[in-house]
Amino acid sequence: MRSLPSNTWATLATALLLSACAVPPPPAREDLVKEAMPAYVLPPAWQAASAPGAAGGEWWRSFGDAALLALIEEALANNADLRVAAARVERSRAYASAAGAALYPVIGGLARGGGQMSGDQSGLSGWAITASWELDVWGRVRAQRNVATEQVAASEADRIGARQSIAAAVARAWFSAIEARLVEELLQRTLSTGEQLVTLARERQRVGNGDGSDVAALQADLLAMRDAQRQARLAIDQSRRALEALLGRYPAAALKAAERFPELALDVPAGLPSELLERRPDIIAAERRVAAAFHSVTVAKAARLPKLSLTAGVNSISSDLFVLQDRDNPVWSAGGALAGVIFDFGALAAQVDVRSAERQEAVARYAQTAQAAFGEVEGALSSSIALVERRSILATQAQSQEQALQLSQERYRVGKGDLRAVLQQQLLLYDVRKSQLRIEAQQRIERVNLLLALGGGLETM
Repeated sequence: MRSLPSNTWATLATALLLSACAVPPPPAREDLVKEAMPAYVLPPAWQAASAPGAAGGEWWRSFGDAALLALIEEALANNADLRVAAARVERSRAYASAAGAALYPVIGGLARGGGQMSGDQSGLSGWAITASWELDVWGRVRAQRNVATEQVAASEADRIGARQSIAAAVARAWFSAIEARLVEELLQRTLSTGEQLVTLARERQRVGNGDGSDVAALQADLLAMRDAQRQARLAIDQSRRALEALLGRYPAAALKAAERFPELALDVPAGLPSELLERRPDIIAAERRVAAAFHSVTVAKAARLPKLSLTAGVNSISSDLFVLQDRDNPVWSAGGALAGVIFDFGALAAQVDVRSAERQEAVARYAQTAQAAFGEVEGALSSSIALVERRSILATQAQSQEQALQLSQERYRVGKGDLRAVLQQQLLLYDVRKSQLRIEAQQRIERVNLLLALGGGLETM
């Protein structure tokens, strides 16, 4: 058996050293922010509101609603969009594995039998093992692997973002369904009061203290309220179907909403604006896509340089029909190849320009995503503050309206008031209470929006 000559080993050692050249890393987050948003100054705290701590974990548990938790878990298990996102992650991982495999030699084998087994009656038999390896001198293969690895990270961040978005959609639909149910119940109570007023008006007309105009006006208003009640029931069915679709169920409007809203925690640790870049999934995905685009530029630049490949093999051949002269078994062989493009009319240079433009686009998209995220957090914080103030105002207004209704009813009973005044006060009270329900639902929906905008949930969960 022949051994490889010493100069071959020297060539291999030199090639291994060359292939260890470092691949340039993508820009750090701080440098990326400066490049993407050069005129954007992050404040030390949120402008709308600020609280210590940071978001993280499954934010939907902060509502303490067992029914909502069960619905979200069902949606996360069955939603088709999440299955699509999970499949994309697996696909990107497979691409990364394939790209990483190119860093290692390719080994092949062949075996052949003699006599009748040879197929061509040559009588040759033997075996061979070959290996080929493209030395990553310029970092092209490693950069390709890095591109695939960053795409895996981006896909995983997209999957997490989709998971949170589905949970948020379920929570919003759940709160809207509760609101629709409570509005329908409010209408039913108002209708009952209106029917009592009709009975009272008819009685006053019978004894001569009223006229038919009061009865007619009340009946017309009752019909309008019954129409509103029908619309409220339609809203209930629509909210149920929307929720069932998110859960992966058939939209049969069979799901029952809760009888009341879950309690709302008073505070949300918002953390610092700079921390949003580190924990929000869509920003992380955009950052990883910038890194992938950066490595793609490295791949395109390295493709313009020559490729160095090594080959090696060992084989043993024998024949039953003739003698192979000057043949030692097994035979070892080794060699190398250098290949490159001499002239391509600028095709490879154009590929560098394409990848550079794609990187610029990725940086711009990162800026878009980050700026939108900051705007969403500030908007959700401002809305939350405004809703707290509106809730307090409506509570005071409802108390005043209840007193006004009681006074108008009393005046009507003793014959000093008009039934239309009673009816007007009743409708005003209904509007205020309906607005209160809207605020209750909106507060919880805005809490969902805030937690989603922050990229997670409460740190204490």
